[in-house]
Amino acid sequence: MIRTRAVLATAVGCLAAASCGTAASQPTPAAPPATSAPISASSSATGAAAPDPPVTPTPGPSTTAPPTASPTPTGPPAFSAEVSRIPRERLKYSWRPGCPVPVSDLRLITMTYWGFDDKPHTGELVVNKAATDDIVAVFRRLYDWRWPIYKMRLVDVYKADDFASIDDDNTSAFNCRPAEGSSSWSRHAYGLAVDINPRENPYIYANGTGSHKNARKFFKRPVRAPGVINPGDRVVKAFQQRGWEWGGYWSGIKDYQHFSKGGN
Repeated sequence: MIRTRAVLATAVGCLAAASCGTAASQPTPAAPPATSAPISASSSATGAAAPDPPVTPTPGPSTTAPPTASPTPTGPPAFSAEVSRIPRERLKYSWRPGCPVPVSDLRLITMTYWGFDDKPHTGELVVNKAATDDIVAVFRRLYDWRWPIYKMRLVDVYKADDFASIDDDNTSAFNCRPAEGSSSWSRHAYGLAVDINPRENPYIYANGTGSHKNARKFFKRPVRAPGVINPGDRVVKAFQQRGWEWGGYWSGIKDYQHFSKGGN
C-alpha cells in the first residue's frame, strides 16, 4: 500500500512538471542553416529556389551617345623618301664599265611626288650618294607645295634612251651618257643632275627650236601651266639654295628641265 502511494506521487509530480514547461527542461532549438539568399516559400521539396519575379527597371537618364558628325577625310600622306644602295642589275642599260662613277657611289631614292592627277605617287631616282640630301630636301618642298610631276621612273625602263624618257615626260637623274652635242660626260653620268618634267620644260636650241614635238607649246618662257619651271620661280630658288644650277639660265641653249651641281 505504501509502495503504491509512492508511485502515484511520482507520476503526479512528473505531470505537474510537464504542464509548467520549465526552462531547464526545454531543449534549445537549432539555428537555421545559413544561406546566401532567402529561400522562397514556394520552394519545392528538393530545396531549389523558385525564380525571382521580373524586375521592372526604374527609368533613368539615357545612356545612348548622341549621333556624331561624319569623320573628316584624312589628307594625303606626308612626304617620304628612302635612300638605299642600287643593285647593279637595276642599272642594266644606264651604267657600264668606264663610267665616271662606280655603282657603289650611286644611290636609289624611292620617294613620294605629287602627280598631275592631283594625287600622291611613289617614284624612283638614281643619284650620286653626295646628292641625296639635296634631292630629298628639294623634292620634299615640291611635294609640300603640291607642285606636280608627271612621272618618275629610272631611265633603264627606257633602256637608257634619253630621247624616249624625255618624250614620255619622265623625270630622271643618273644616266651614263655624254652631254648633248659633246663628247664630254654629262653631269647625269656622275649622278649630279636631274631633269624634271621634260615635256613642260624642254631643251631648246639656240635658234629657238626643240627636238620633241609634244613640247612645242612650252618652248618659250614664261609659261603659266602646271609643272612648268620659269625663271626666278620657287622651284629654281629651291635648287639654288642647295647650290644647284638651272639650265634655263644658260646663254644660247636653254635646258629648262635640267638642274645640276658642280657644272653643266
